Amino acid sequence: MATRIRLQRHGKKGKAFFHLVAADSRAKRDGKYIEKLGTYNPNTNPATIEINFDKTLSWVQTGAEMSDTARAILSYKGILYKNHLIKGVGKGALTLEQVEAKFAEWQAQKDARISGKKDMLSKKSDLDKAAKMKAEIASNEAKAKEIEAKNNAVDEVIEQDEDVVAETPEVTPEVTPEVSTDDSPSADLENEDTNEEISENSAINEQAENEEAVEAVESSTDEQTPDESASDEAVAEEPSTNEPQVNEDSTEEVAPEE
Repeated sequence: MATRIRLQRHGKKGKAFFHLVAADSRAKRDGKYIEKLGTYNPNTNPATIEINFDKTLSWVQTGAEMSDTARAILSYKGILYKNHLIKGVGKGALTLEQVEAKFAEWQAQKDARISGKKDMLSKKSDLDKAAKMKAEIASNEAKAKEIEAKNNAVDEVIEQDEDVVAETPEVTPEVTPEVSTDDSPSADLENEDTNEEISENSAINEQAENEEAVEAVESSTDEQTPDESASDEAVAEEPSTNEPQVNEDSTEEVAPEE
């Protein structure tokens, strides 16, 4: 079984951090592992690396393979350099005291570089904040000047208007006689229109009354009863009272008395 030191992904999308593990090379990336060796967080600047130095060095000495990222992390932490010095002890080129002294010197230089980088980053962030503050102050001053210029222009215009008003002579308004609305041509036209409308309405009303009277007379003549017509005919045929009446039924003449 080939053992491999590699990274195991954790965290959320866009904010990933990794575990440094020793696992079987046939296992899945985020699957089962043999031993956890440390963590790696690339979200900070510089990256945060926490590692178990002795366990990782033992896995390297036993011949564990490494991925490219894991190799870079181990080199950054000095594990590969320490393994190289220990191999020199086995060859007789160095002693353990020399190995520890050289590694301590390298570690001090490494820490100095890391602290220098941190200081540089902090200074850069401070400079960026100061530059942003200056830019904001400058923009605020420019806005204040623009507002002041606008206000001054408005004040000058107001003063000019006041001077013009003061220089203009006072003019007494002419009193115009009040004109009654009845004498106006528009009022006359309105009165004429109203008179014409009134006359037209009265003529229409009279015509309607006449038509109603005629209809009433015609209806009264049509509704006359037969008895009344017969009586009228009898009155028309009745002889006058001065003429002598003759009895048509008697055929004999009445002789006068002696």
